[in-house]
Amino acid sequence: MISTQRFTLRLTTFVIGAMCAFILIATTPAFAVQVERVVSKGGIEAWLIRDHSNPITTMKFTFRGGAALDPVGKEGLADLAASTIDEGAGDMDSNTFQQTLDARSISISFDAGLDTFQGTLRTLNKNRDKAFDMLRLALTEPRFDADPVARIRAQILSKIEQDQEDPGYQARRKAMETAFKGHPYARSSSGTLESVAQITRDDLKGFVARRFARDNLLIGVVGDIQADELKGLLDAAFSGLPAKAAPWEVAKIKPDLSAGVDITPMKVGQSAIQFAQPGISRDDPDFYTAYVLNYIVGGGTFVSRLYDEVREKRGLAYSIYSYLMPMDAGAAIMGGSGTANARAGETVATIRDVWAKFAAKGPTVSELTDAKTYLTGAFPLRFTSSSSIAATLVAMQEDGLGIDYIDKRNAFIEAVTFEDAKRVAKSLYQPDKLRFFIAGEPEGLPTE
Repeated sequence: MISTQRFTLRLTTFVIGAMCAFILIATTPAFAVQVERVVSKGGIEAWLIRDHSNPITTMKFTFRGGAALDPVGKEGLADLAASTIDEGAGDMDSNTFQQTLDARSISISFDAGLDTFQGTLRTLNKNRDKAFDMLRLALTEPRFDADPVARIRAQILSKIEQDQEDPGYQARRKAMETAFKGHPYARSSSGTLESVAQITRDDLKGFVARRFARDNLLIGVVGDIQADELKGLLDAAFSGLPAKAAPWEVAKIKPDLSAGVDITPMKVGQSAIQFAQPGISRDDPDFYTAYVLNYIVGGGTFVSRLYDEVREKRGLAYSIYSYLMPMDAGAAIMGGSGTANARAGETVATIRDVWAKFAAKGPTVSELTDAKTYLTGAFPLRFTSSSSIAATLVAMQEDGLGIDYIDKRNAFIEAVTFEDAKRVAKSLYQPDKLRFFIAGEPEGLPTE
């Protein structure tokens, strides 16, 4: 994805001020953040947190359905659309559109994920009406003129070529292709050199017509704005969209993995390592237990078991991590590291050993206590900017967490018991399905 965010010094100054204000709000003992449900006259719903400390409004919005829906042979369509949709709209060409935004300190940007197509709007309140009207134009009347599309396409193609020489990217790609073989998740959201070259203006126009609608739209807003003011702006920006989008769900899939190693030969001094096994969905009753367990295994950075065994005790890698990846249609546990080619075999063996011991015995009482203390204590750090807060509001809607989730979230972490942790560790962590994907010239490992 080629970033289309354009920030001015003036807007950045205000954003920094907003960040500081929200740090104070989020770290109060009561952690009191009021989320309001706002519904416009046209039926557009948004979740709002008011912050009157600075004259800024930030909005995050998501359309369900992303790059996984790209047509076969046109992979990269959602990504190219995200990169070009603000390159001119209505009667404004690319330069005019961007100059209008910059002159008013308005930022509008878009990004395409596998499951969603996201957008961000940031504006000084004095330019708010204009900002929402510019967003309306981008969503309903994008031009996709030949020159800016060609320019952005060239940038994306250049990035794809660079990725072919990046061992970390190649290891991640192989992991996704193997874990989700035969499924849209196996495809790169950026597309390929061949597929991106085939995308036409009609394809981009068709993407907008199919994907942007009111029934797949989720919105989070943070800023110095009243509910009644927001209602009018929501209608101004989004009421012109179609009522219904094309279907956005993709088939469910469970990663099909078995223990082993896949090697992508690359002439580099260090091997990039990715590993994966089947995961857990966001709506699983044991998700919060799995979330805490992942922190202990590899999500806790400097205090995780993987970090202790791989870096601290053996000096095999500079970094080592794991994470839960619950997507709409399938879930995995993934992780990564990088090590000298000569030590790749030892690194893989160490990770396998950590995985197997954790599956067999689970965490210690102290590990569980420390993890829960950190995860509850660090939660307010997610609320240190208006952008991150707005994104959280959207994520809450995506996952069906309820408007009071912020108040309840830490209780879900606290409710994880030692018995839960032992049980879920045994069922979730599966050494016989932990597969490694290595790009480089690793030594001490068989090629499979």
